[in-house]
Amino acid sequence: MTGAQRMALDNFHQRFLITPKDSFSPNNFFPEHQKVIVEIGSGMGEATAEIARTFPELGFIAIEVHQPGIGALIIKAVEYDLNNLKMINEDCHLILDLIEDGSVDGFHIFFPDPWPKTKHQKRRLLNEKFIDLLAKKVSSGGFVKIATDWIEYALQIESIFNSNKNFIGGITSRPEWRPLTKFEQQGITKEHEVRDFLYIRS
Repeated sequence: MTGAQRMALDNFHQRFLITPKDSFSPNNFFPEHQKVIVEIGSGMGEATAEIARTFPELGFIAIEVHQPGIGALIIKAVEYDLNNLKMINEDCHLILDLIEDGSVDGFHIFFPDPWPKTKHQKRRLLNEKFIDLLAKKVSSGGFVKIATDWIEYALQIESIFNSNKNFIGGITSRPEWRPLTKFEQQGITKEHEVRDFLYIRS
């Protein structure tokens, strides 16, 4: 962690960090907001903070296992004076187990690790079991929005969702509100094809 990230965590963890230990609904943390979006894997938080600033009427919960990413996101949240963003520094599987079924209005999963080597692909987040879990947690009519710049992973994501009767949707145009991050720009520079997906819980 950088000194600035550590200082942000030390000074503002009570404002932004939540540490649920029991079953909860994301809406509990944002009773005055229209809907609550859960982001899985917010990375360094560059896009997360921008999206939260763009939609002040929505609540956002960012789940990120790496502390430097949480620290970086807190820095942005303080800079933008965000009151619609909370963060959880934990493995997303543990947190999803605590979230009440049918209580999530939408999920954002932007650029999950593609684990490109064949021997590592079993570590990919978006597999059949995980998508079944998302189907349990998202409300009827709720959504899952995904972006990846790894074409082989994109094809796998599309195949898994197409075989899941709980979701309808597929490839969609890039949302204007999704910021172009440094990470995504690096992929584009390497001529990676970025694909966005939108799936609705039926």
